[in-house]
This record gives sequence, structure tokens and C-alpha cells, in this order.
Amino acid sequence: MAIQTVMVIGAGQMGSGIAQVAAASGLNVLLHDIAEASLHQGIARLTKSLGRSVEKGKLAEEEKTSILGRILPCAHLDQAAQADLVIEAIIESMEHKTTLFKRLDDLCRPHTILATNTSSLPITEIAAVTGRSSQVIGMHFMNPVPVMPLVEIIRGLETSDEVFGHIRDLAERMGKTPVEVNDFPGFVSNRVLMPMINEAIYTVYEGVAAREAVDKVMKLGMNHPMGPLELADFIGLDTCLSIMEILHGGLGDSKYRPCPLLRKYVKAGRLGRKTGRGFYTYDSSL
Repeated sequence: MAIQTVMVIGAGQMGSGIAQVAAASGLNVLLHDIAEASLHQGIARLTKSLGRSVEKGKLAEEEKTSILGRILPCAHLDQAAQADLVIEAIIESMEHKTTLFKRLDDLCRPHTILATNTSSLPITEIAAVTGRSSQVIGMHFMNPVPVMPLVEIIRGLETSDEVFGHIRDLAERMGKTPVEVNDFPGFVSNRVLMPMINEAIYTVYEGVAAREAVDKVMKLGMNHPMGPLELADFIGLDTCLSIMEILHGGLGDSKYRPCPLLRKYVKAGRLGRKTGRGFYTYDSSL
């Protein structure tokens, strides 16, 4: 099966980035979001991203125009009937994802592959609500999508070898490096990364060191490009909390217990860069 048209559902930071790299690889992209304002913001975000590439000399103006011409904003989910592949990039909630996948199963053509960009939820459970479990797969991109080369590809229990092959080849076509990962909570990336971030938050919570000191130790001592608290703010503290809860619930080990300070910040609405304040304060005009 040749994948020619992709629908990306969710026009946030991840969804717009996925739409950009898909269109840059020559695919026709249908970008959908339930909120019209979010859809407009997503198009503006990827247009700005492409503009930066032009300014840096990495992309010609004509290529930018061509890429944008392959992205069609879609107000209606039923346009998924036109897609060979749907990539879901909505809120990290099993309830929301399973509701969406049930609907997609009804709307999409029999050959259509359904992929989820979930960063931690079980693919098998998402696939089970559809009548096409063999055609459901995890395709976990890293943030920011246009820059980061990795895509974790996660098979559900019933995912076919054929579908896995199509998605692996597509990831390579998008200029990404696909890595096969088994269907466990958090996969590899977040099972390793999130406990590190959570432990960094504990060091602040317990008074081991100030936030700046924690980040400086990891950047200067471990050669990390960002400190764990800076990274948590970039990811979103609500997302970090959600993933830690999934790890804690799915694996049942106390080492995955979310730090109380992380819970407190999320309850206070201090979610990181997207709200202007997390462990650090950000200029909301940027």
C-alpha cells in the first residue's frame, strides 16, 4: 500500500510539527483540530518554523511554498475518509484517544492505518476499541518534531508486520530514524527520561539544591543540552505528571511516584513555558 495522504489530528506543537515533516516528505496532509483557533495557531506555528528554515538557508522560499501547499486545514473529522494514514496527536488521555479511535474506525477506509503519537499509553488498549487492531500502531515523535530525528515505533499485540513495515519506511521517508519498541508504559524514551525529571524535582522539593544548581549540574557535569527542570518546563509539567502517573499505575513500582511538588505546580497552573511559569518564569510575548 502506498501512503499518499495523511491526516494529522491535533494541531498543537506536536501535531503541527508532524504535519510539517509529513508535507516536507511529499505527502498530502490534512490537519484537523476540534478547535478552529488551535487549527489556525497550528498553521501559523509551522509556517513560522518553515520561515526560520528559509532564513537559515536550509530551505528555499519555493520549497516552503510547496510544503505549505500540501497542507490542508480541515474543520471536519469525517475528512479522515480521504486518508491512507491517520496520526493522532491529541491530549494524553486514554478516554479521549479511545473515543477518537472508535470514531476513526467508522470513518476511515478499510486499508487505512491508525497511528497514535502517544508518549506513554498502551497501544494494545487503544487498538482494542477498533475493528482493525492489526492496523493500529504507535508512532511517537520527539519534540520539536522538525528537529529531533527519533521516532519510536510501537507495535500493539495485534499490529501486523506489514503495517509495521509501512510505518518504518514512512518514518525514514520523513527523514527520521525509526526505533522499534515494545508496548510497555512509557516505552523507552519516557520510562528513562521522566523518572530523571521527577527525581530532579525531588531534589528541589527536599532542599538538596536550588533549581538553577540542579540544572547546572546536569548540563555541565553530564553534558545535557538542557537541565531536567528546564526540560520539564519545555515539555509541560502537566504532561510530565500525566506520564509519571501512567508509569506508576502501569508498572506498580513506588520509584515512579510523582513528586508532590510536581503535583502542586500543576494544580497551581504553573505548567511551564506554555503558561509562562513553571520552575522558571518566561516572557509570554515570545
